[in-house]
Amino acid sequence: MWSDAQPVTTLSGVTADSISSALLNSTQPLHLPGFAAHWPAVCAAKQGEAAVADYLLSHYSGEPLTAFISDTQSGGRVFYNADFSGFNFKPVHAQLEQLLASPPGAAHWYVGATFVPRWFPNWLQQQHVPALTQLASDALVSLWIGNQSRVAAHADLPQNLAVVVAGRRRFTLFPPEQLANLYIGPLDASPAGRAISLVDFTRPDLTQFPKFAEAMAHAQVVELEPGDAIVIPSMWWHHVEALSPLNVLMNFWWRDSPAYAPSPEQALKLAMLSINALPPEQKVAWRAHFDHYVFGEEGNAEHIPEHLRGLQGPLTEAEARQVRAELLNKLNR
Repeated sequence: MWSDAQPVTTLSGVTADSISSALLNSTQPLHLPGFAAHWPAVCAAKQGEAAVADYLLSHYSGEPLTAFISDTQSGGRVFYNADFSGFNFKPVHAQLEQLLASPPGAAHWYVGATFVPRWFPNWLQQQHVPALTQLASDALVSLWIGNQSRVAAHADLPQNLAVVVAGRRRFTLFPPEQLANLYIGPLDASPAGRAISLVDFTRPDLTQFPKFAEAMAHAQVVELEPGDAIVIPSMWWHHVEALSPLNVLMNFWWRDSPAYAPSPEQALKLAMLSINALPPEQKVAWRAHFDHYVFGEEGNAEHIPEHLRGLQGPLTEAEARQVRAELLNKLNR
């Protein structure tokens, strides 16, 4: 099965100090070996688990963290429980030093999306990406810490630069159009807020999930060492496995759309709410409208006087806010 996957494109010699905005906004996944080899946190990790643990604690604010704790039966998979009535882990609040010592009774622990400026002040003074600061000064920077865990395939709206600080991680990626072949679970009830693939990548059941074989034919795989990075384009599906007893990942999320633009996910949910219950022939009609007004080629409003194009032309921030206000007013009726 895994032999079907292709390696992620590798670009050697690209570092945190030299990466360009064009590479950060790549539309294809990129593997950047040695990207952050000079970061103090990575240098500590190369000295061993005790050294990187000490480095983490030296920057830790002391505020309790939220960790996902699970037993041996989970195999490290952050997922639903057997009957999908809940999840196979329990969230706990703990100090970082408690987690690094491994919580009592926990075979697997995982701290995800920990906002760096809040929990690790001064961390970014030593681990940063200058080009990204210029490209997206409001990028969300997080740390992901734990032992051997597996995060199911999911897709994120923002562009993503992920850097392995300690341990090893395997990323398996799929183009956005593989959505239908990944058997994505519910949009509104997922372990960590993102809809996930229900396929167990360690032992995929092709009887239950036959189209997953097609997804794997389009997969890209890479295994990262400390200091290596990967660029994950917006909406690319990615499955992440932490392979070492202690793993630390740092990632940067940013969007290349105006800050005043709503999330496309909001549009998707509203469209589902508005259209899913329509008769088939009306769905066909609305598909034509979406294809024309949303996904159509630029210039399809050139026959309209420029001052009357409204939503069909470029909007200022003030105009966009006015449209949002009008929609909210109608939705709240």
